[in-house]
Amino acid sequence: MPRVKQLHEWNVSYHEAVAIQNTLRKQVKCAASGRRIKTVAGADASYDKGSNRIYASVAVLDFSSLELIEQADSEADAVFPYIPGLLSFREVPAVVKAFEGLRTRPDALICDGQGIAHPRRFGLASHLGVLFGIPTVGCAKSRLCGDHGPVGPKQGDYAPLKVNGRTVGAVLRTRERVKPVFVSVGHLINLRGAVTLVLHCCAGYRLPEPTRRAHHLVSAARKERETSRSDRKR
Repeated sequence: MPRVKQLHEWNVSYHEAVAIQNTLRKQVKCAASGRRIKTVAGADASYDKGSNRIYASVAVLDFSSLELIEQADSEADAVFPYIPGLLSFREVPAVVKAFEGLRTRPDALICDGQGIAHPRRFGLASHLGVLFGIPTVGCAKSRLCGDHGPVGPKQGDYAPLKVNGRTVGAVLRTRERVKPVFVSVGHLINLRGAVTLVLHCCAGYRLPEPTRRAHHLVSAARKERETSRSDRKR
């Protein structure tokens, strides 16, 4: 079972959450760890439509073949409200629970969210990276902050995502003439490494295979539980 650092409480106020982000962002390292990546994981969370329940899945893939090696699911009650820029306080507890259910520790993690491309430079990917102590990358479908120039039409083309002149991510074309994704460093990796990792994991799709697998897994788990709950009420 992978170990996860216990750095703070999750049932906190808005101002406490912001203070935690401002403190923990100092631990983020935007440099390569030097580790060889043999396995890469994807994490995703999904909300129950009829309650405050959150479901999470972590899928671990072989880095070379992108074949699924292991998966773990979890569910937990949200203890923090939905507030843009603070989603990690709502989603991470369930992701941590799933991560702790794995038998092996993945060498890297990609998540559907932001890393340092965040108003306080500490998005979901950075939060998970500091907690897990492994290289993490944020690969989001939309922009949370920053500006960028045009992105070329070919796979692998990208434009720097900048905030006040500082590069915080890359707007990356993962498939030719398909909408780009927003890649940013989470922890223990540099931006070039993050872009390379995401491109390697995009097996003909817009999104990386680890997060695609995690999304399918968590969606199926949520629907199964919702159906089971509905059947019990009949």
